[in-house]
Amino acid sequence: MFVKICGITNEDDALLAVAMGADAVGFIFAPSERQIAPQKAYDITRRLPPEVLTVGVFRNELPARVVEIAHKAGVKAVQLHGRETPAQSKEIAGHFRWTIKAFAAGDENLPSADQYGTDMILLDAPDPGSGKVFDWNLAGDAPSQLKLILAGGLNPENVGAAIAEVEPWGVDVASGVESRPGKKDPIAVMRFVANAKAAAPEQYLGDDEGPYNWDFE
Repeated sequence: MFVKICGITNEDDALLAVAMGADAVGFIFAPSERQIAPQKAYDITRRLPPEVLTVGVFRNELPARVVEIAHKAGVKAVQLHGRETPAQSKEIAGHFRWTIKAFAAGDENLPSADQYGTDMILLDAPDPGSGKVFDWNLAGDAPSQLKLILAGGLNPENVGAAIAEVEPWGVDVASGVESRPGKKDPIAVMRFVANAKAAAPEQYLGDDEGPYNWDFE
């Protein structure tokens, strides 16, 4: 089960997420109370082990700016969290090995998510960052061949139930493991990762004993 801790604003929280077993950490470059400057993100990403996927989150940004900021921040992947068109998404995806296209629950474009040139999509609440849960049945509209990352209102208490119902490839959390906006709660992060990994469907349980190395695929 792929677990991403998003909204990282400082090195301590990034190292905490890694220590607790997170597979990815996300840095928000779009306007947000969790927004981080690219240079500050770079100071963090360069200290993280290679098996951790670092993700830059953007919303309605020009493709050229996405590429520029992501490279400046040293992230390995980008997440497009706005109304990017399939053409814009494909243009950006051409510059990165891993790209995630996010969709809001109920988005009319979700059934055609396979037209955006990415193999990972994220399904979020209609109001991202609100911490509100949406109807998980809406995940059924996503194309089955894509890797689905479930987000939106997840926390240590409900992530197991969410995984059992949706059977996503991964889960993503920001506000659900915070003590305040932009600051992670160590106990909540530990419990979220542990509960998510414990709830992983059998088909996602592999023979690997070590972490996945995102530098080599």
